[in-house]
Amino acid sequence: MSALVELNNICVTFNDKRVLDSISVELHKGQITTLIGPNGAGKSTLVKVLLGLQTSYTGTINKPKRMRIGYVPQKLKLNESLPLNVTRFLKIAGRFSQQELNEALKLVGADHLITANMHALSGGETQRVLLARALLQRPDLLVLDEPAQGVDVQGQIDLYNLIDSIRHRFGCAIFMVSHDLHLVMAKTDHVICLQHHICCSGAPADITKHPNYLALFGDHRTDALAFYQHQHDHHHHDLAGEPVAEDGATCSHHNHGHHS
Repeated sequence: MSALVELNNICVTFNDKRVLDSISVELHKGQITTLIGPNGAGKSTLVKVLLGLQTSYTGTINKPKRMRIGYVPQKLKLNESLPLNVTRFLKIAGRFSQQELNEALKLVGADHLITANMHALSGGETQRVLLARALLQRPDLLVLDEPAQGVDVQGQIDLYNLIDSIRHRFGCAIFMVSHDLHLVMAKTDHVICLQHHICCSGAPADITKHPNYLALFGDHRTDALAFYQHQHDHHHHDLAGEPVAEDGATCSHHNHGHHS
């Protein structure tokens, strides 16, 4: 299956410091790829490269000329003094009819918020509105930067279920950034563990056993993971040990001594 987007050997340097080192990633339609890594690992920089906001890099990006991208940012900064309801906020995104706005909100289970004050929304409600805004673009690629930050646990599960259903409905590629693997495990096809270079990548069940993952995150997968396995609908992979990736977790050449 040919990839929608291919990043080949992407390197980014700031002030003589290599922030991204030889990053190669493929994103496929209908698949969820999750990028994890500690703070300062270069996750935001990689997102900016993908969105075309970071233009100084070496390496190549292959993608369709007219690819539509929907983006859900990590934090929404609104001017508190400006009155802004959900309808008006969505209209800022482009010239869409009221019916299109209604349908986008309905898709994300937020149609009851159509006249709500943006400043009064909960974390989960804000994320749904941002997701609706991204879906108005009918994206080929949906990029979500820490979508569950500031959302309670049940809200996070609901959000990831929603993202999973969007991937099936739209057939878009989804690239999601997270600092925590447990919550995204159940719905992710492919995980990339980043620490300036790619430490390891593969199916979620393989990644959590990988020595490089354990070195970065420790082995704390028991209770939280069991809870999410229980929530899991076994769509694309079985966290009990049947990985879906053709090859298991792959190890980068940068990590000497940890080759799998």
